[in-house]
Amino acid sequence: MMTMGIRMARMGIRMTTITGIRTLMITAMSIMRTFMRRRMFMMKIAITAMTMITATRMVIRMDTVIRTSMTEGAGLPLLVWLSPSFPVGAFAYSHGLEWAVEAGDLSDAASCQAWMADILEFGSGRTDAILLAHAFRAVLELDDGKLGEVAELAIALQPSAERHLEASAQGNAFMTAARAAWPSPSLEFLSRAYHGDVAYPIAVGVAAAGFAMPLHAVLDAFLLGFVANLVSSAVRLGPIGQTDGQRIIASLVPLVRRIASEAMTASLDDLGSSAFRSDLASLRHETQYTRLFRS
Repeated sequence: MMTMGIRMARMGIRMTTITGIRTLMITAMSIMRTFMRRRMFMMKIAITAMTMITATRMVIRMDTVIRTSMTEGAGLPLLVWLSPSFPVGAFAYSHGLEWAVEAGDLSDAASCQAWMADILEFGSGRTDAILLAHAFRAVLELDDGKLGEVAELAIALQPSAERHLEASAQGNAFMTAARAAWPSPSLEFLSRAYHGDVAYPIAVGVAAAGFAMPLHAVLDAFLLGFVANLVSSAVRLGPIGQTDGQRIIASLVPLVRRIASEAMTASLDDLGSSAFRSDLASLRHETQYTRLFRS
């Protein structure tokens, strides 16, 4: 009887031990499953985070590429606007060079280059660049008061009737052509801010701001186009040939860049001209007997 009781007691202990082990195993497996689930959950979080980071980086890179492409391509309309084919009638104006040639001031490549360099640095080249820059920034700042002031000032600064015609006729023609083929809210902003003849540099600056072009590139291109038009006039008037004309343009590129850089930070108080011979040439041209150009 005692033996039987001992056996049953041993079996009870064994069963208890087995049950305990099973319980421990179940508990351990539950803990393991919980641990694995947590680990899997954490891994999923990590994978999701990495995916989001990668996607964000891709979006940023794509955005950078798009913005870069837009910036790189933004100047293409400028090439059209400043080309001889754009209908502003630039070919009809000599900026006083016709009288200077007749008076003997311009007779060869050296005298033409010196004359054009002075206009760039001390005359209308520098003045127009400053006015263009201020019109450009006024559009970006949506400052209609400032834009109207700059547009009015650009017309008022013309030193003669023919130079007034040269600036306003080209500016008005540019506005007409740009509205028809290259519409932009900036052009309408100018129309609301200012009522009157639009000077050429103002028209170009406003249109360029509407297309978010880099200002320095606009100033470089505008001034180089101005020089190219002066050279074209000199070639047609005879004191230089086409090869000399290209040499003059190339030689004035560093000066163009410097004037453009200075115009970027110049204030309206920095406006002024001391190219008196050029201004006198535009006045004398009004009474010149034979003329190819309107100024």
